[in-house]
Amino acid sequence: MNHLLEGTAMKITQLRNATIIVEFGDCRILVDPMLAGKGVLPALRIFDGQRQRNPVIDLPPEASSALESVTHCLITHCQKGHFDHLDKEAKKWLRERQIPVICTPHDARYLRERGINVHPLPESHQQENPFFNGTVRTVRCTHGVGLVAMFMEHGVGYLIEIPGEPRLYLSGDTVLTPVIRDFVSRHQPDVCIVPAGGAQFDIGQEIIMGVPEVIELTQISRGIVIANHMEALSHCPVTRDELAAASKRAGLDSRLCIPYDGETMEFLH
Repeated sequence: MNHLLEGTAMKITQLRNATIIVEFGDCRILVDPMLAGKGVLPALRIFDGQRQRNPVIDLPPEASSALESVTHCLITHCQKGHFDHLDKEAKKWLRERQIPVICTPHDARYLRERGINVHPLPESHQQENPFFNGTVRTVRCTHGVGLVAMFMEHGVGYLIEIPGEPRLYLSGDTVLTPVIRDFVSRHQPDVCIVPAGGAQFDIGQEIIMGVPEVIELTQISRGIVIANHMEALSHCPVTRDELAAASKRAGLDSRLCIPYDGETMEFLH
């Protein structure tokens, strides 16, 4: 699938769930790696009668060769048991290869204690910081609301701006908040990547965007929106077909991309 914006191609490969690889020239950035095999990780819903272990699918066949090309890693959040963004297998993989891992200062100590090659960003939200030959700024995430939010690791999203490349917003795990609505409206990234699985535990509300919020964000954006975090974890009920049907009804199917695992997309600036 090619979504060409004009100029130098940025490539994004959807591996599984929130795990992607972003290619800017010679840089290949692995985002939020969950590398465990099918069923290796615990269930995330207990009282639904299934207690299905995670992930519910294996990595795609393309993952092995794609991972060999990785030069850096970027983490949005990883503490409080958020194994779907950094699991035990991924920690081992990063540690053995000493891949430079870019993260927030909040996560730096946690990762460093696990032998990972940490490169924390400065502690500042929505302020530009050097990032390769461009800049990056963080945007606060709200990983759920109400009582369940007290137990979540909220993390950040990243706006990456590289000269000659599309401006990329990686939203991290979040519901659609006024902060994010305003950020996307003001900055209008060329490409936004958002969690769309409608994840929900046995109690409480959704902890990431579901169908209505992804549709709303796509309407706010003038660029391309990529939806992921679907069909890989037992507490994410939204399917690709469901989101695609809603996108078509809203007249957004030309701008809302729903990649399959293993799929690589190209975007031009």
